[in-house]
Amino acid sequence: MRFSALTRASVQRPDAMATRTWTVADSAAHVLSLVSLYVTFFDPDAETLPVPDLHRILSATTVDTVNRANAIVLANLCERSPERLARDLDSALARLLSASRACDPEMPIPWLGDARVPAVGVLAHLVNEFLLHGWDMAKALGRAWPIPDADAGLFFEQFLVGMIRHDHGILLETGSRTSARPISVDFRSAYTAPTLLVLEGRRVRIGDRGEPADARITFRPAGLNLMLFGRTSIARALLRRDVTVSGPRPWLLVPFIRVMHLPHN
Repeated sequence: MRFSALTRASVQRPDAMATRTWTVADSAAHVLSLVSLYVTFFDPDAETLPVPDLHRILSATTVDTVNRANAIVLANLCERSPERLARDLDSALARLLSASRACDPEMPIPWLGDARVPAVGVLAHLVNEFLLHGWDMAKALGRAWPIPDADAGLFFEQFLVGMIRHDHGILLETGSRTSARPISVDFRSAYTAPTLLVLEGRRVRIGDRGEPADARITFRPAGLNLMLFGRTSIARALLRRDVTVSGPRPWLLVPFIRVMHLPHN
């Protein structure tokens, strides 16, 4: 696996800073924690993470408290040897793929904030974790880390849209101000199906075909994901045309994103 190979390649520099607060080894440990957690979603007999009160922490998490939950999990996972992390990653991923192989792709799985994510969306989320944290780690190590748009598009189409289609729980219950009127945003890319997301208060739904849009976002999936997760700035994404904005009321993207945003962990 490409991510495991990158983790092994960090053996001389596991303490290089991949993000503002995480080393390369921390980032790999975080991804391992997710793979291990996701194994338990598909295999009830799998060993749970050694984190006290984990279920309560995860079910109470919102997009603005994900970083806190991640910090708690990492504090209880002490392994930071790149070789051991890579070995455990390969083993956990093999278990995950085996346990999920016969699963209905649309089976709803409890996730953070009491959300319900289709099984295929859980795996798509994991692909995005490999891509984003691999990008962080490769940058710290001075290595190339291409992000294929076809792979990056899985996050939007299978995870984000899939979760909204099922139930996004309390993930958006963050206390941020909401718009007095519904806001509809049309998302378009060459790698995903056209999708209209409609924000009504703190709830998001999939818009109906033909429903008017306030704004349209045309995007390249890799660039959009790097922007949404704070790896690149909005200005850079716009200048590179990774994201373009149009529509009759594009200014409504500000209150839309104020509520519907993603963590920068």
